[in-house]
Amino acid sequence: MKPFLYLPLWFLKTRLLGKKIPLQSVVFISDKCNLKCKHCSIYAKADAIVKSYDEVRQDLEYCYRQGARFVDFEGGEPTLWRDGEHDLNSLIKLAKKTGFFSATVTTNATKPFPGLLADSIWVSMDGVGPSHDAIRGEGTFQRVVSHIESCGHPRVSVNMVVNALNHTAVDETIQFARDHPRIESIAINLHTPFPGTEALALDEATRFAVLEKVIAYKKQGYPIMNSVAGLKLMQRQHFKKYCWVANFVMVDGQKLAECNGKTAGLCERCGFCMAGEMASVMSLKLETLLAGLKLRVLG
Repeated sequence: MKPFLYLPLWFLKTRLLGKKIPLQSVVFISDKCNLKCKHCSIYAKADAIVKSYDEVRQDLEYCYRQGARFVDFEGGEPTLWRDGEHDLNSLIKLAKKTGFFSATVTTNATKPFPGLLADSIWVSMDGVGPSHDAIRGEGTFQRVVSHIESCGHPRVSVNMVVNALNHTAVDETIQFARDHPRIESIAINLHTPFPGTEALALDEATRFAVLEKVIAYKKQGYPIMNSVAGLKLMQRQHFKKYCWVANFVMVDGQKLAECNGKTAGLCERCGFCMAGEMASVMSLKLETLLAGLKLRVLG
């Protein structure tokens, strides 16, 4: 019952009283990774940072004090994280002990993840077969599918980041997610052109067409996490942002009230579709509210 008591109070404070209180936190626990994805500008760092258990504990306590009640663990590749006897499950348990309502993990799924205690797991899937492998490395798609099928977790979804290399694979990826019995839903994001990855960004016309296609699939009942209202906002890009709904603790310990896209001056070229979802929530779009409750609370 705690989320149902907390959420109306949070909305009252933020939407009606104008306070900027995060609802969710993204905590980066390491930038160590086992892939060299073409859209990533930090892969294969020789001096990869791996936070200690105590550092993550401090991050979680900070985020909780700020008001966040949902946390996402990200990397790098978070399933590689270790600190002595502690593994990723230790951090999930720590988040719950701190008071977070749910803890999720985003993984590239190229390593097995049986027994992961996250409330939900998001797997990066940037296409089907060759279209995924073209971005993340030869043979990675089959490993991803194999590990999804063997993990045993009841709430596994996939996230596709659409870019100039894989935008023609949107249809088959959405259909694959619908048809696979172990995949609950698919989230669609667009490439955000951080320095060094600008060539992967979609042009305006392609961006609009891709999202129009996703909207059509959503209306047909495909299991797409994004709401129609949020997707329509992302089509035109120029809308009031409420990105402080999520705060970020970077791998170097830097604390950001909004995503690092704002720091990089990329808000007008943003591809993080949660920006549209957050704006729709603050506008009380019923479809978006229900999607958010299903994602974070109802399961």
